[in-house]
Amino acid sequence: MEAYKQWVWRNREYVHSLGSLANGLTWLLPEKFSASEIGPEAVTAFLGIFTTINEHIIENAPTPRGHVGPSGTDPSLSYPLLVAILKDLETVVEVAAEHFYGDKKWNFIIVTEAMKSLIRLALFRNSGYKMLLQGGETPNDEKDSDQTESQNRAGNSDRNHGPHSFINQNHHNPWNLEGRAMSALSSFGQNARTGTTTTTTTSTSGWSPRVQHQQAAIEPPMIKEKRKTLSDLLSEKGVNGALFAMGEVLFITRPLIYVLFIRKYGIRSWIPWAISLSVDTLGMGILANSKWWGEKRKQIHFSGPEKDELRRRKLLWALYLMRDPFFTKYTRQKLESTQKMLEPVPLIGFLTEKIVELLEGAQSRYTYISGS
Repeated sequence: MEAYKQWVWRNREYVHSLGSLANGLTWLLPEKFSASEIGPEAVTAFLGIFTTINEHIIENAPTPRGHVGPSGTDPSLSYPLLVAILKDLETVVEVAAEHFYGDKKWNFIIVTEAMKSLIRLALFRNSGYKMLLQGGETPNDEKDSDQTESQNRAGNSDRNHGPHSFINQNHHNPWNLEGRAMSALSSFGQNARTGTTTTTTTSTSGWSPRVQHQQAAIEPPMIKEKRKTLSDLLSEKGVNGALFAMGEVLFITRPLIYVLFIRKYGIRSWIPWAISLSVDTLGMGILANSKWWGEKRKQIHFSGPEKDELRRRKLLWALYLMRDPFFTKYTRQKLESTQKMLEPVPLIGFLTEKIVELLEGAQSRYTYISGS
């Protein structure tokens, strides 16, 4: 496994391109949207899982400091991988369940959605109650602005007033003679430790502890971020913190609520469609209001990636046009009328027909339009 990881790290660009090409070609598999054809979906799922694992290996490549990935050894690192694998498998589960059990497929879909919801809730908790990016597939490594500022103050105070402040000041001044000497000594000690075992033992027996002590003083301190608990969030942000947590929980559990109502009322009923839209609207409204209510210090400040995530969630509302019963009553009619209008036009009519065919096929799968 280690040899394979090394190969992926060395050929990351090739792996990226190969994964994108393979996933694109799966849409051209024969009988892609046939309810009785499990093979193409299994191939798609296998390629998707293969690509997901490779992306996970690339994202968690060792850094020069020896850390793995953007978050070190954070236990929540495995959750994004689990979510991505479940998303790759869910279409195979749906097709197989529909083939063998018919309408009872919703029981299996409920199980997969429940698993994703539980994993995302655990990730939401382990991340310190930060907004989930891309449904939890992308780690949210952005720090809270207040916490970052306090950590910077603490770090600066330690560097300026600590017992090795003189060494640090020399290190930050590259034209200072002592600073250049200390940097050279540190580099020499690092190179010596990466040599053979015998050479390292012989060369560093006299001065290694001193060099390590000086190198530790030169390198900036790594301040470990404390994971925020729910009580911390509520004490710091008050009502806004509670609203933020409630909005995230609604977003995480919305797909599960949707399929539960589908099993009860059927896919053709307006009740699951309306309830799902209501939960989405309520969750987004709560998140938006948590940014403005109360004192400024208790307001939720969204980072750049979190603002992008909010925009992505709003775009997902377009999937309601593809969900029954709205699709059957309105969207399908518009697509068919557009296809008939453009059919006489050379090339454009052919492309329109293929696009409509793909949209209708994708609409027949819950997992393609679930937005989860």
